[in-house]
Amino acid sequence: MRDYFCGWYLKCQSDTQTLAVIPAIHISKKTKSSSIQLITDEGAWNIELPYHDFHKQKQNFHIQAADNYFGQNGIKLCLHTSNCSATGSVRFGAFSPIRYDIMGPFHYLPFMECQHSVLSMKHTVTGDFHINGTHYHFDNGAGYIEGDRGYSFPKEYAWTQCHFNGGSLMLSVADIPFGLFHFTGVIAVIQWQGKEYRLATYLGAKAVKIENGEIIICQDTMALRVKLIEKHTHPLLAPVSGMMNRTIHESASCRASYCFHQGVHTLFSFETSKASFEYEYKR
Repeated sequence: MRDYFCGWYLKCQSDTQTLAVIPAIHISKKTKSSSIQLITDEGAWNIELPYHDFHKQKQNFHIQAADNYFGQNGIKLCLHTSNCSATGSVRFGAFSPIRYDIMGPFHYLPFMECQHSVLSMKHTVTGDFHINGTHYHFDNGAGYIEGDRGYSFPKEYAWTQCHFNGGSLMLSVADIPFGLFHFTGVIAVIQWQGKEYRLATYLGAKAVKIENGEIIICQDTMALRVKLIEKHTHPLLAPVSGMMNRTIHESASCRASYCFHQGVHTLFSFETSKASFEYEYKR
């Protein structure tokens, strides 16, 4: 039995509320298990489930985890533990997929600690959840879905996702081990005003700055700058050798700025209080 994890990140956001739900399976040499994590502006919760209660279809995005459902049509939650009660459902509109695999040729490299996928950059979310007494209402809100699989999260990395007027973006930079060496890997997708832009290591993208919550990525004539201004983190569990025994910190919704240039043109530049951000660099 090899170390392995596989998880999905489903974000639902309205003008005033953010909820992300993370169903996952984790396999190590010692044990097999599954879980559902929830993160909101108010807190984060981890619900452990038996491995045999988790079922994922191979061909379609359809997950059944005990009485909970995650898939193309939406989310249904029915969770009751000593510290978390989460019930309700939302339905999704049509997905906005990316043009091709976010990993590009790295998808075929067997040594990768973590393989990333993007299922939908933006779709509508409609419905209601009740989580520990708080009502979450989404009326044509914004959704985003991605996935990760492998055996460990990178030692150092940063990730951000943001919906904004006319578009959606995601960026991930990470320390990637490569034999005796390491390099900084970059993957980013921007969907804006009907166009898709991609910055990635396999396309020549370089992280020219990662410091104090600021990340600058350059590729050809394009430059993307993101800046974490004010974090609002809650702890989540992340995999190390298939076991969920690492604590990371995510802001489900926080203040950040984004600026995207192509040549001499600034395509967009804005500051928002609705960014999702993880910054796991020490510098």
